[in-house]
Amino acid sequence: MAPLKLNSQNLPRLLAAGGVKAKLPTYPRNGVIKEGIVHIGVGGFHRAHLAVYIDQLMQNHGVMDYAICGVGLQPFDATMRDCLRLQDHLYTVIERSAKGTSAHVVGSISSFLFAPDDREAVIAKMAHPDTHIVSLTITESGYYYNENTHELQTENHNIQFDLNNENTPRTTFGFLYAALVRRYQQGLKPFTVLSCDNMQKNGSITRHMLESFARLRNPKIAKWIAEHGAFPNAMVDRITPQTSAIDRTTLANNFNIEDAWPVVTEPFMQWVLEDQFSDGRPPFEQVSVQVVKDVHDVEQFEKYKLRLLNAGHSAIGYAGHLAGFQYVHQVMENPVFRTFIWQMMQEEIKPLLPQIPGVSIDNYCNTLMERFSNPTIMDQLPRICLNASGKVPQFIMPSIAEAIWVTGPFRRLCFVTAAWFHYLNGIDDSGRTFEIDDPMREELQAKARAGGTNPAELLSIKSLFGDDLRGDGRFVQEVTIAMEDIARDGIMKTLPKYIN
Repeated sequence: MAPLKLNSQNLPRLLAAGGVKAKLPTYPRNGVIKEGIVHIGVGGFHRAHLAVYIDQLMQNHGVMDYAICGVGLQPFDATMRDCLRLQDHLYTVIERSAKGTSAHVVGSISSFLFAPDDREAVIAKMAHPDTHIVSLTITESGYYYNENTHELQTENHNIQFDLNNENTPRTTFGFLYAALVRRYQQGLKPFTVLSCDNMQKNGSITRHMLESFARLRNPKIAKWIAEHGAFPNAMVDRITPQTSAIDRTTLANNFNIEDAWPVVTEPFMQWVLEDQFSDGRPPFEQVSVQVVKDVHDVEQFEKYKLRLLNAGHSAIGYAGHLAGFQYVHQVMENPVFRTFIWQMMQEEIKPLLPQIPGVSIDNYCNTLMERFSNPTIMDQLPRICLNASGKVPQFIMPSIAEAIWVTGPFRRLCFVTAAWFHYLNGIDDSGRTFEIDDPMREELQAKARAGGTNPAELLSIKSLFGDDLRGDGRFVQEVTIAMEDIARDGIMKTLPKYIN
């Protein structure tokens, strides 16, 4: 059987074809469904995570009130719009592990709005009575959150624009505010704003940023949001590397499906979600989402993920990229790197983490080592290294700050910090240049090059580093030593100094 283009017209043919080994949606996608969720930021992670959970609810439990309308705010989202539109918003999730590969066509996204084409349509969709949840995967930079002051970056030119242009917003908060104003005027409940980004206290930060924005526009609306709005905190986890041309070809050859933009991921998937919703929610418990009662419960799981998985990725990404590796599993195949990652987790991060009843930290660490080592995912290091200014302050620095407080060990964490600082120069250990993909790239590179092997320039960025770090002599000394060693000898000769 020749591969069939993925779209609604071909779905019955795929279902009827004996040679198609992928799981396919059998629920109706028109007429009876309602789009109860508007999602901003339709990328690989959303399509491998929230959209999969909703697909499972639709397929296995007949939940038809929470289909997803995707939204793209940025010009680069036009590619996603075009790919999904040609496929009637169907796409394939490819799960890979050492045990084999499976494919699953997902149908939970039923439409897509591209904001630069029609900003009014996005506002109207969010304000519609059928919309109960507006979910977000907008990356850390999309929250305009100052890590040092914990306040909204009101001086940012995009935020300033939205404060003065309610009907033609650019930022997520501009759209959320405009839509909530309409719901307030119509006597509707505010929709729940559900962050699905890898940020500690993502719901609380989203609430604070939106309420801060609203207070600058209309204190009455801000008060209504504060009293009636809901912003669940959540911990999300699934590794989703970038899709390659080889992935598309393999899907066509092995599963007879021609998909312009499938998602590649691992079998593992986790979502811990605070049960705080203002206008109803899907029965997430039915598809293994861990729904917990309050933010404290989320935070316990969140710390494990941010400080072990995400910190592990950071350690693999920046040092591995400098050393010339291309994929995460290649780094883990190196015994020195593997030992470094394990000892960083066990000796420097694990002692700082809370005990969760029924959860073994050692089992969690072992699972992470297995996931990092999965050779079938082909997770590229440049993806891991994206937008570090929004990641390192969350994944690495909190453990360092706590280690400073309790006078605990943190040499390996300082090495990771130094590796990132050196990475910012854009030159690997073999002298090859590479591009830094970060919203703060210009400032970071300027300070990295001005500082050389002295971390003071970079540590002076108050939005990323607090005084507790800048003012700690032990931390500054350890980072300086690591930066000097990496600059002189490279990663692979420096790394053995950091393992027992």
